[in-house]
Amino acid sequence: MSRLGEEEKRDRQMLELLNETRVAMPGVQILFAFLLVVPFSARFDAVTAFQRNVFFATLLLVTLSTACLIAPTAAHRLLFHRGQREWIVEGGNRLLIAALAFLALALVGAVVLVTDFLYDGAVVVLVPAAIAVVLFGLWFAGPIARRRAS
Repeated sequence: MSRLGEEEKRDRQMLELLNETRVAMPGVQILFAFLLVVPFSARFDAVTAFQRNVFFATLLLVTLSTACLIAPTAAHRLLFHRGQREWIVEGGNRLLIAALAFLALALVGAVVLVTDFLYDGAVVVLVPAAIAVVLFGLWFAGPIARRRAS
């Protein structure tokens, strides 16, 4: 592929990466905002030690997801016109995948927190497990299987 063709490909890949980040960010922001408000609610004193730990782990996972989602944009700004497009795209791809993994875990954590607060028994395990299976299937297993098949 010619140098111009390679640059056009990297430009397209960079745009795709940034657009995919724009799609994921609102969901992360909403979950992060929810988690930031929870400790200040009147009923937070009633949570168990388990719920408090799940809450904090979920907050940390959302923070890590946010960091991974924003990192490619920061790298792009800092390395703008420095001939680092390939590094930005490849690193950004890995960071976006990591962000999705952290986000999936955070979503499961949020479901665990709410389910454990509202219910007792098997539903506290089964519902979050089902959500984990759905997220893993849709976000990772399906695309990985397709990738292997092609």
